[in-house]
Amino acid sequence: MNSRSPTPGSQTSLREANRARIVESLKHHGHLTQVELAGATGLSPATVSNIVKELSASGVLHTESASRSGRRAIEVTLARQLGLVAGLHFSSRHLRIAISDIGRTVVAENHVPLALEHRHDSELNRAALLLTDMVESVNASMADILAVGVALPAPIDARTGMVSTPGLLRGWEGVSVAEVLGTRIQRPVFVDSEANLGGLAEFRAGAAKGAGGAAYIRVGHSISAGMIVNGSIFRGVTGKAGQIGHVTIDENGAICRCGSRGCLDTLAGGPALLELFRDDPGMQRLRDLLVRAEGGDASARRVIADAGRHIGIAAASLCNLFDPERLVIGGELAQAGEILLAPLRHALERSALQGLGGFPEVVQGELGDRAELLGCLAFAIDHVGVDADFRAISASNFATG
Repeated sequence: MNSRSPTPGSQTSLREANRARIVESLKHHGHLTQVELAGATGLSPATVSNIVKELSASGVLHTESASRSGRRAIEVTLARQLGLVAGLHFSSRHLRIAISDIGRTVVAENHVPLALEHRHDSELNRAALLLTDMVESVNASMADILAVGVALPAPIDARTGMVSTPGLLRGWEGVSVAEVLGTRIQRPVFVDSEANLGGLAEFRAGAAKGAGGAAYIRVGHSISAGMIVNGSIFRGVTGKAGQIGHVTIDENGAICRCGSRGCLDTLAGGPALLELFRDDPGMQRLRDLLVRAEGGDASARRVIADAGRHIGIAAASLCNLFDPERLVIGGELAQAGEILLAPLRHALERSALQGLGGFPEVVQGELGDRAELLGCLAFAIDHVGVDADFRAISASNFATG
């Protein structure tokens, strides 16, 4: 039997569109009160209340009493039985994996170390096995995974799904990660850069929340930025937007892995900072540098401060080009706090154009080393269509009816 679609402009199609707006808002925000849903969707409180009751009764939404500013409220989330999503963050040294429901509640999480020069074939095989084990640990199957979001430490060309710049992630170039991993796990996979997805998470639920426009600068083994413009990730034509780690700071500086000289990465990236302590056996990781700085070591503090100054110079160019309201500093080196941020702000204010409201606010990320992983989950949820949501819940009701 052919299903009949509602006539455009009819009451039925309008109500379906309103349902979709509510589901999409909850996918983006995770949980909202009914009052907040009305504000987010532009629907009247009465319309929101009626649709929430209807979708709660059918198992699409879950509601519970909450308190906001001393007042009782009804908090709304998507029901877990709509399905699960997974996130995989491949950083330079770690693989982090998480599984969450559509309401963004994490139900399983794991991380394992990676070799510095890891390759796509062995690591995607390992990721597929780990993900399968994790899914089974929450009494689910891979069929329950509706989408998988993956973050890589390199710019991704959305047109090809491949690393867009040679030299930035050897062992992964020329590979469609979404296709390769998707074939292994038989689920839809979506890939982006770690900076873009870290920025997405901080914008949705972290330090960039509420900003009109924001840039997330990830400082760790390498340096990159994710830019949120009008609520969406700005990637550029080939995905290279935000690669401030390859802004030239010193034309006569060291050769960078990208082939240029004096890039920000060669002055403030993790390997460059640790190289300054190459004769110190106790300085092998960025974490060692952070511990020394926290303990008051003058050399460690100076190295981090100098890195902040270099990053601030590059960030000033980013601000002049994209005019963000807020800069969120994340990644491992952000744990240095004001040791890094204070000189970064100073350098930025010396070089960036000042607006009527002053300079962009510079803040530390709120989500820590989980920002990119949470961004992977949000990215996956964004790719779960509303139709899939309703099909999943209908199938669940049918199976248990």
